[in-house]
Amino acid sequence: MNNHKKTVTAFLASLCIALVPAAAGTKSSFEGTNCTIGLTYNESAAPGDAVVIRMTLKSRDRRKVTQDTVAMAELFEKKKKIDSSLFFFVNPKAKRQNVQELLAYVPLSPWLAEGGEYSLKVIYTAFGSDAEEFVLPFTLSEKKFPEEIVELDEKNTAIKTDTTPAHAAQIEKLNTILETVEPSDVYFVRPFVPPVASTRRTSDFGDRRTYKYMSGKTSETIHYGIDFGVPEGTVVSACGDGRVVMAENRISTGWSVVIEHAPGFYSLYYHLHSLGVKEGQLVKQGDKIGLSGSTGLATGPHLHWELRLNMCAVSPDFFTTDYAYTKQEQN
Repeated sequence: MNNHKKTVTAFLASLCIALVPAAAGTKSSFEGTNCTIGLTYNESAAPGDAVVIRMTLKSRDRRKVTQDTVAMAELFEKKKKIDSSLFFFVNPKAKRQNVQELLAYVPLSPWLAEGGEYSLKVIYTAFGSDAEEFVLPFTLSEKKFPEEIVELDEKNTAIKTDTTPAHAAQIEKLNTILETVEPSDVYFVRPFVPPVASTRRTSDFGDRRTYKYMSGKTSETIHYGIDFGVPEGTVVSACGDGRVVMAENRISTGWSVVIEHAPGFYSLYYHLHSLGVKEGQLVKQGDKIGLSGSTGLATGPHLHWELRLNMCAVSPDFFTTDYAYTKQEQN
């Protein structure tokens, strides 16, 4: 973005803001130097969810050759920036047009505390203007997470406490994948569907876990996904369209599949009995990607389904809703 930033002051006449509650989000409108902006976003969400901003920019001069738009959404607690996310084009092929539609997903860590003073800032350059910005109100709602104790046998204790170079290399490889944000990789922005038909859950997202080892020691962590208690051999399907970026056996998660759906947005499927896809393969929502099992660190047959957004674990339940306002935009 241009370093000579021009600030557009929020909530003043020069900005022209209007907040209108909508069925799937809050609608806002702004006036920039070279464009008008309309957006929809969720002005309230719980820890572990996300803030999703759908923004449409319309150039004031339709004859002017467009320039690449760059935009970022930043989440603040008071004056401290705690997370951010780049906007991406809903249709990357349309980024040179005079009407542009973009999305940003800002993850809300499951560790965030309700009651803080939160806000969102959107910074953008569009249609030849210097960088401009506006502020959106945001409230973090309260959410209580269950607590659970997981007792590990000798095998699982060894896996959980594994410090071998092979295990460290697997963690580094996965983190490298999950931190990758490729703006042109837009495969899916519609509601996800759960990867199994069963609704039986043995653990939920965000559960505060205490692991008890054979040695008597304990450690505390958070559960980053949803565990479905399904029999071994249950068909596991892709929750949405995407590209398979990992399909391999790992020490802690057993046979595992990772699918990229949007820039920095991935779904993960752990403890499979067998794989049905290969790395690099494109899949559609509902395609079979493997069979459930109990490989890796598992106390019984189940499927662990996880979503990662800009590295942060987010609630799969949030993304089974119309989180990107696709139905609203069609009306």
